[in-house]
Amino acid sequence: MWSKDKIVSRAALPAVVAQWKAEGQRVVFTNGCFDLLHLGHVDYLEKARHLGDRLVVGLNTDASVSCLKPGRPLQDEMSRARILASLLFVDAVVLFDEQTPLQLIETVLPDILVKGDDYAISGIVGHEVVLQHGGQVLTVPLVAGYSTTRIVERIRQLGD
Repeated sequence: MWSKDKIVSRAALPAVVAQWKAEGQRVVFTNGCFDLLHLGHVDYLEKARHLGDRLVVGLNTDASVSCLKPGRPLQDEMSRARILASLLFVDAVVLFDEQTPLQLIETVLPDILVKGDDYAISGIVGHEVVLQHGGQVLTVPLVAGYSTTRIVERIRQLGD
């Protein structure tokens, strides 16, 4: 399978997820901007995937990233999507334009909703929906010291 084939449209996503669930596979969902993919992202996504059988990554579009993080993204949404899709442990990447992934979570109804341990379960968008449908909401430990913001700051320091 080509990495670009793992980028799934919102319209096609329900059928993909339904097929996996019909096969008895546990679907994990997480989301983010993933602007400059770094070790922290890779570790986080790999840990998320190992919680289930399939990993769906909700990816903020350029428009939603720029609302959340002024001056960003550094890479366009299709570049970010292809890079994520190239990871062996990512099964599907789907773009979302909203400020939060709530509508996407309501569509996927994952067995497991995951974020980093910098979130409290009660602060994870969609936790109520997942719990009401019998799913789990979990956090995974993050690798300390890695963030896109920190990388950008380091690049700027080197340029001065």
